[in-house]
Amino acid sequence: MGKTTTRRGVAAAASTAVPAPGEGKRGESGHLGYLLRQAGAANRLRMERALADLNVTPPQFVVLTMLGAYAGLSGADLARLALLTPQTVSVIVGNLEKAGHIERAPHPVHGRIQTIALTAQGKALLGQCRERVMANEARLAAGLTAQEEQVIRRWLVSLAVEDAAGPAKA
Repeated sequence: MGKTTTRRGVAAAASTAVPAPGEGKRGESGHLGYLLRQAGAANRLRMERALADLNVTPPQFVVLTMLGAYAGLSGADLARLALLTPQTVSVIVGNLEKAGHIERAPHPVHGRIQTIALTAQGKALLGQCRERVMANEARLAAGLTAQEEQVIRRWLVSLAVEDAAGPAKA
């Protein structure tokens, strides 16, 4: 029959080594979507490591960053900007509030909506996080000319803008 079986009688698959990043379909011949996901996962891991001793996760950093840029957001607005679910943002906001990094206040017009802003302590933490993340940003751009970096930025933004506009029509 040609099949090799294990002690449990299950057919053993041909032994195929999983390629390392940069090899096979994980390299330049891979699908763009997969390569984008692979790069995103590697970037997230670098961010996790850079922020670990500050006890900040990458999603928390994104929330802090968006609040630093756009003070007074609602939880729903924050979820949309941070590309996180409202449930995840709710947990993050609760934890950051307990730690004293953010504060909530009633919306000036819509009483049921609460706005969220950084505290002085939150601004200081965001500053520490930014230093580390900017080092990672420099690493991402290393070896690129300014023009190449601009092309990549334009491409990434165009993907997001196209998606936000809705499904493409054939």
